[in-house]
Amino acid sequence: MRDRGTLYLADGRVVHAEAPDAPTLDVLLTTGGPLAAEGWWAAVAEAGADSSVARRLVDSGRVPGGTLELCHLGALYDAAFFALGPSSSPTRFRYGVSHWLGDLHPVEARALERETVRRRELLDRIWPEDDVDTAPLRRLGPPAGADAPPVSARQQPVLDLVDGARGAPEIARLLGRPAFHTLVDLRRLAAAGVVAAVRAPDHAGQLASCVRELLPAVTPDPDVALLRRLRDALEATL
Repeated sequence: MRDRGTLYLADGRVVHAEAPDAPTLDVLLTTGGPLAAEGWWAAVAEAGADSSVARRLVDSGRVPGGTLELCHLGALYDAAFFALGPSSSPTRFRYGVSHWLGDLHPVEARALERETVRRRELLDRIWPEDDVDTAPLRRLGPPAGADAPPVSARQQPVLDLVDGARGAPEIARLLGRPAFHTLVDLRRLAAAGVVAAVRAPDHAGQLASCVRELLPAVTPDPDVALLRRLRDALEATL
């Protein structure tokens, strides 16, 4: 368990991964895939607590085995990208915990690590500012520059959901797409000057600026002098 996600291991291989910023397998299957939401929850109810949701989905004919395996691998690599990201928090282990989905296609830990590094390097080559990955996003306008590529058919649904409040994780969930693929589209849109991260307001700086404007530079009034000391203290914390 890490601060941005969890990996499930069995016999030294990764069998599942989960992360708050990555759409879960059920979202990929029901929003962007072939399964109705009712079918997913029926399989969960049938499986109960015996960690066999995957087998129930395939045996019932709701999802072909190959489709389920591909979606599972996509969700696993997607969540691992966040779970294995840089972190200052310690990694914790809980032994004897199995995932409710059941065994599908384990992945070697080294292969997962290599793919995670490759994905991070790819994103940085497209656009080096990672605030696009987590912050709310706003539109800036059409692609900047005569040589800028137009918004593609794949990028357009992503751009349609940029409203100044949503970030990449929510956009990925709404589209039923892997978060990493959504990050690729958003970084390309950022590189083209189409979207940008919404910056958090600097309330402390704004307050100090207002105090500077309202107070005179020198005054014998003790009350105003106190306010000037408060202003100086505010500026010292910025």
